[in-house]
Amino acid sequence: MMIKKNAYIKGTGSYVPPKILKNDFFEAIGSSDEWIYKNLGIKERRIAEGEVTSDLAYKAGLEALKEADLTPEDIDLIIVATSTPDRQAPSTACFVQEKMGAYQAVAFDISAVCSGGLYGIAIGCQFIETGMYQNVLIIGADTFSTITDWERKDSVFFGDGAGAILLSGTTEDKGFFDFKLHADGRGKYHFNIPAGGSEMPASEETLKQKLHYFQMNGKEVFNTATKVLPETITEILEANKLSADDVDWVIPHQPSIRILQETARKVNIPFEKVMTNMDKYANTSGGTIPIVLDETYKSGKIQPGNILLFAAVGSGWTWGTALYKA
Repeated sequence: MMIKKNAYIKGTGSYVPPKILKNDFFEAIGSSDEWIYKNLGIKERRIAEGEVTSDLAYKAGLEALKEADLTPEDIDLIIVATSTPDRQAPSTACFVQEKMGAYQAVAFDISAVCSGGLYGIAIGCQFIETGMYQNVLIIGADTFSTITDWERKDSVFFGDGAGAILLSGTTEDKGFFDFKLHADGRGKYHFNIPAGGSEMPASEETLKQKLHYFQMNGKEVFNTATKVLPETITEILEANKLSADDVDWVIPHQPSIRILQETARKVNIPFEKVMTNMDKYANTSGGTIPIVLDETYKSGKIQPGNILLFAAVGSGWTWGTALYKA
């Protein structure tokens, strides 16, 4: 008889490129450090130079392995959540696997943009809970600087970075115990990259029109996020008979400080419980949740028995929540 295992966090890691781009860079397009920090919570972001997405992912993954006291040979599965893969084919996860030398590991990518880290965790947990795999490496990594039109005002939002989570199986009373994931394709045009896929292959015209850069409707992002995040947080807490008071720490995607503040207000969670790092890194898309989780663990805030609430919203639309007992 197979003993059911929970998926728990055995190790975390993160990596951001050394180059720092401060807010004063954006004064040339009519923005300012004061406006960006007040409305978005961003002071600076990291920009990759001479590194691709798999490089960032590989370095974050190695740190998670080190924290978990495992070797690349111990990994059964590598999942990379990214919107900025090294290439359309093969998967960035295969590049990471090769760089690690983890040749026995299954490897694939997922695309859920800013919800990618959370979606990846949910997928990894299923493989562990069914007993198929024991050690699953989830990496969220993006180099949004490669798909950013620096002449647009929404170029202030994003930065480059990667975070990694090593999930393992345990029979102890800890680990992820619920997920609520959602998607709504009717919002697909409010944040998208028009060209480069089969719908609009690369051409001289798509390059001329800058259609390989992301396009964002900031108002729709804010309105959607501040609607669906409180709804799904309430959904998962009620399903598990928990209240906002039972949550010790919130580990969210980092869309903007105003979105997180409004979400916390609507669900009555004190904002000091909401972990943020967008002041240093901006929005690193798929990397946000694993990076802020890594920093929160290393800060010593998370103690055994703590309840963590994960939350994310991204292009698609995609969004969801998770609950974890440390």
